[in-house]
Amino acid sequence: MSGTFYVIGTPIGNLEDITLRQLDTLAAVDFICAEDTRVTLKLLNRFDIKKQLISFHEHSSKADAQRIIDRLLAGESCGIVTDAGMPCISDPGEVLVKMCAEQGIDIKVVPGPSAVVSAVAVSGLSTRRFTFEGFLPVPKKERAERLEKLRGETAVMVFYEAPHKLKTTLADLCGFFGGDRRIALCRELTKIHEEVIRLTLSEAVEYYSINEPKGEFVLVLEGASEDAEDGITIEQAMEQVMKLIDMGEKPTEACKAVAKETGFRKSELYAKLQ
Repeated sequence: MSGTFYVIGTPIGNLEDITLRQLDTLAAVDFICAEDTRVTLKLLNRFDIKKQLISFHEHSSKADAQRIIDRLLAGESCGIVTDAGMPCISDPGEVLVKMCAEQGIDIKVVPGPSAVVSAVAVSGLSTRRFTFEGFLPVPKKERAERLEKLRGETAVMVFYEAPHKLKTTLADLCGFFGGDRRIALCRELTKIHEEVIRLTLSEAVEYYSINEPKGEFVLVLEGASEDAEDGITIEQAMEQVMKLIDMGEKPTEACKAVAKETGFRKSELYAKLQ
């Protein structure tokens, strides 16, 4: 009989957020898969838990994953954790969950803090619906394509971002969604320097042109209003076209994408480029 694979949430910053069930499960499993064993070791040492740690991260091979699955099939139990929060969400651990599901291995969740849900809860924006987008693609063309798909999204959108990329991301969001769109920038949640800044996108761009970003960010962006595209002018449509072109999209494809969103004809927009 195969063992059980436990998906275990851990604190996103403050170790006092650990739960009794998380501690009991970490102490009971045969081994633990960790994104960074050094980070997880600090957590285990804090609560005097001695357990074998196996590294499993984005650069782990299929063979690494299979060795873990083989141990589970042999009857051992395994817990998986990430550096902070819930593992297997925008995280390498999803590969192991998928393999366990395919092999019929029992999967149980031991829930814990989530940076996504925590940020949405304190954002001050509508919490009725939200979509998690994780990290935006870095290549300009791929980023433009992703943002173009989100242009008409009416739900709150949640992004992760590193401090050294924040300025570029805010400029891109401002270009695609407009400077008046509201955003909550949640920094270092549950840690000593926790901060939530609520601004418009244009204000955020200006703020971080003066203040250097520090710490990891969760960005909570207001969704489009239901009638966001009503009354859009040809000039506004062309601004969208130029933004796509600036990010590496071909002029014809940029015009096609904006035409689909705004109702203007592709030929009409393309003619404005000449």
